[in-house]
Amino acid sequence: MAKMKVAQVPKAGGDFEIVEREIPSPGHGQVRVKVQACGICFSDHYVKDGLWPGLQFPRVPGHEIAGVIDELGSGVTTWKKGDRVGVGWHGGQDNTCPACRAGDFANCENGAITGFNFDGGFEEYMLAPIEAIARIPDALEPAEAAPLLCAGITTFNSLRHSGAVPGDLVAVQGIGGLGHLGIQFANKFGYRVAAVGRGPENSALAKKLGAHHYIDSKAANAAEELKKLGGANVILATAPSSKAMSEIFHGLGRNGSLLVVGADMAPIEIPGAALISGRKRVQGWASGTPSDSEDTLRFAALTGVRPMVEKFPLEKASEAYARMTSGHAQFRVVLTM
Repeated sequence: MAKMKVAQVPKAGGDFEIVEREIPSPGHGQVRVKVQACGICFSDHYVKDGLWPGLQFPRVPGHEIAGVIDELGSGVTTWKKGDRVGVGWHGGQDNTCPACRAGDFANCENGAITGFNFDGGFEEYMLAPIEAIARIPDALEPAEAAPLLCAGITTFNSLRHSGAVPGDLVAVQGIGGLGHLGIQFANKFGYRVAAVGRGPENSALAKKLGAHHYIDSKAANAAEELKKLGGANVILATAPSSKAMSEIFHGLGRNGSLLVVGADMAPIEIPGAALISGRKRVQGWASGTPSDSEDTLRFAALTGVRPMVEKFPLEKASEAYARMTSGHAQFRVVLTM
């Protein structure tokens, strides 16, 4: 049997180990993907540190996968060998729960997560159910497409459903892995974009990414600065700080929404009166389905939105993971095969 290289987590809290495994064969309703690139996402730490319920080890993480179909399982009729595909967070649905019966597959009560419920993309070949795969346009390189399958879809999908219309003031809080894509998408959607970062050093980059205003939250009160601009219709909160979200909420205009896509486990504290005054709201948003991924990828290909990435070979998964969690990476870290 032919072998492949795999970067696996042997046990909860264990270090990545590079091992050889037999290349698997796809089962019914599955495809085998020859992985070309896989992004490392902050949420991979839930697998690495064993913080997600029901995890089984050893486990191969990775849910920002770009590659090509290399083998079809039985019953697969709508895909063919050589198709360029991506696999994101959404790893399939049960098709029977109340959410699925309503067509809301992203909220499936028993939905699978790629790299959590089954092995993900930190390997040379992976198996994916056909409900989890998205088509990648030819215009996108694998290492560009990979982060769009989680960080990209999360910012694109949340903004397009936010209710903001062209010309509205949309603030992006945090200029990191999610935020640097959120600024680009917000600009391409025709919003007036205010980027909120910590320190003056992000100003030039924020403007280059498409922000019309830059607010340094170290030097000024970000909520007050947003009010001076008329109040934000939407604040896309990407930096995982509940304290920062609690503060910037007050920069919303009437009928404004705080859209939470990056989060820590601390409570967001907002007085009830502040919600009622001006009819404001707080909404959470997770990524989306493979159909949403395809929309994200097509839009990025069309408009030139691209993630900023650092590439590492699969064999350096430990180093790449450390780079991603250090806070010093250039926004997204991608393993290449």
